[in-house]
Amino acid sequence: MDELADLTAFLTVAREGGFRSAARVAGSSASRMGDAVRRLEARLGVRLLHRTTRSVTPTDAGARLLERLAPALSEVRSALDVVNDFRDRPAGRLRLNVPIAAARLVLPRIVPPFLAKYPDICLEVIAEERLVDVVAEGYDAGIRYEERLAQDMVAVPIGPRVQRFAAAASPAYLARRGRPKHPRELMDHACLGGRFASGPLHAWEFECDGVTLSVDPKGPLIVGLGTTTDLAVDAAVAGTGILYDFEDWLRPFIDRGELEPVLESWWPSFPGPFLYYPGRHHLPTPLRAFIDFVRSMQP
Repeated sequence: MDELADLTAFLTVAREGGFRSAARVAGSSASRMGDAVRRLEARLGVRLLHRTTRSVTPTDAGARLLERLAPALSEVRSALDVVNDFRDRPAGRLRLNVPIAAARLVLPRIVPPFLAKYPDICLEVIAEERLVDVVAEGYDAGIRYEERLAQDMVAVPIGPRVQRFAAAASPAYLARRGRPKHPRELMDHACLGGRFASGPLHAWEFECDGVTLSVDPKGPLIVGLGTTTDLAVDAAVAGTGILYDFEDWLRPFIDRGELEPVLESWWPSFPGPFLYYPGRHHLPTPLRAFIDFVRSMQP
């Protein structure tokens, strides 16, 4: 079991690219993770990781070991998880990778009652905007929208089934600059744009009576989608410009009167997100419990 723990530590350090980040994921300390890797290297008689002050990367031997180790440890965890079926209550760790919007808009209604029902499950949620390979990076499941789902994944609806993008601005901005009546008029306004983690700017899409329009926003501020959306919201509330984002994200500010809807008849709707996971034969018990819970919350 000690050797299994050291192998798991090596896998985590290699995936996370450092001992400190691996320690945060594992709930351990950087020194313990380092000791585990050194013990493993000593037993094998070969260096597995290149270590510098800035990064940790696998050696050729480490990379070869990782190729075989990841699926092997997954099988070991699956085998050990079978014992969970004999417990009164499911237990273990469940790791999810989700977009920041899902962490803010979808999971708050699900996570507290789920953890109340299953107190022996430890749920770890990592929110980011990059597309990840959940299997390769050690996650049990993820949340994504339909257009970003891999074809070989099983998908379960989670959260609202229909969402909308919304445009909004502060009363002060609209009093100063006027209210656009058509999406094309946005080109004459200060727009607060967003950039995808992959690089391109987020085009603002609108639809009304079968007509679809796309606008490339121009303005004084561009933020990272999800990661710094709150900054754009604060700027919009302060009167800097017009914002375009999830309606659910903007709704509290609209309801309080800090923002006003803009071009509401043109707001486009789209299908809600999905919980997705690899279609393997044996699902970890914590994941199976989470899937059943999510399904029970759907209307």
